[in-house]
Amino acid sequence: MGRPALEVADIFRAHGSAWRQAQHAHLSLGQLKVMSAIEQCRSAALGGHVLRCHTCEQVEIAYNSCRNRHCPKCQASAARRWLEARQAELLPLDYYHVVFTLPAPISAIAYHNKAVIYDLLFELAAETLRTIAADPKHLGAQIGVTLVLHTWGSALTHHPHVHGIVAGGGLSLDGERWVPCKPGFFLPVRVLSRLFRRRFLEQLDQAHRNRQLQFFGEYAALSDPTVFTHWLAPLREVEWVVYAKRPFAGPAAVLAYLSRYTHRVAISNQRLLALDERGVTFRWKDYRATGKTRYKAMTLEAGEFMRRFLLHVLPSGFHRIRHYGLLANAGRREHLAHARELLQVVPDTAEPLSPDAPVVVTAPTFICPHCGAAMIIVETFARGEPIRAPPALRAAA
Repeated sequence: MGRPALEVADIFRAHGSAWRQAQHAHLSLGQLKVMSAIEQCRSAALGGHVLRCHTCEQVEIAYNSCRNRHCPKCQASAARRWLEARQAELLPLDYYHVVFTLPAPISAIAYHNKAVIYDLLFELAAETLRTIAADPKHLGAQIGVTLVLHTWGSALTHHPHVHGIVAGGGLSLDGERWVPCKPGFFLPVRVLSRLFRRRFLEQLDQAHRNRQLQFFGEYAALSDPTVFTHWLAPLREVEWVVYAKRPFAGPAAVLAYLSRYTHRVAISNQRLLALDERGVTFRWKDYRATGKTRYKAMTLEAGEFMRRFLLHVLPSGFHRIRHYGLLANAGRREHLAHARELLQVVPDTAEPLSPDAPVVVTAPTFICPHCGAAMIIVETFARGEPIRAPPALRAAA
């Protein structure tokens, strides 16, 4: 696949400098770092290497990636590495996809309280799933959950929600047998929704009491406990969006899904259509419409496009993929081994490598775009370092 005709980096390079100067008081250090990384990604600013094809002698220059987790160009390799690690953890079961979404009023205050509210979204979505699954009236089992945070809607608006991937069953509460779900059914979404709503509002109120929340602008009055209590009251009466999709068509489909969702950023380069005097035009999906009319084009002024993109910069060190229950890091290996034993899954019989076996390091493979042969690195250059060239010919004295 070739380079997209338009990239987010092109927009930042064309308009980012002037926009930063106009918005300097409103941009966080994290947002500034993301802009800088995307602008420099795969450019001479980050250094790179010179490749030569040993067959046709073609020479190519390859620049280094920024590896920032918000960069649309740097997520494919990260997703591949993550998926390779997850393949060994899949069980031969149906897997279910569940989604927990925050109501719009909470999404609005989440922007200035990302670490606190996103953490609550993760922890309480996982707690809700595990609590209802452990209830003997429903499944009566310990389950494993992988949650992935997305903070955007298709139009780049702030829309925090977590996607959950859950195996169709779990270990019995005494750990002695495997308890499967009913065919095609995981857990009742209304029960999940009600518990999630209650627990989230309880913990959000507690966070306010602990003075963990900040409020600005039109929400500044919410700093007052009485005002905040009145503001929360209507949220106890509305339905919160929790839904479960039909099970995936086998573990391979789960991996295909995860490859699209785990390392996704707010917008991919493939959705960009144009950058011109009107602004940035991109494809988006209108979920209120049906059929082909769902897919539309939207044009935003370049500054507004950048503002919306940067809404989704996560706090430094914040983990957007988390595992709970049987998949929690502490006991994942033991729990999965026990589950396979109960499911009578034949373990991988490949013999482990001997400690004395030589370690084989595979060099990265670069393919010549002209003849398809392997290319080799003949020179590397550091950040900002110019590529060496033959000295210019001196004019005759």
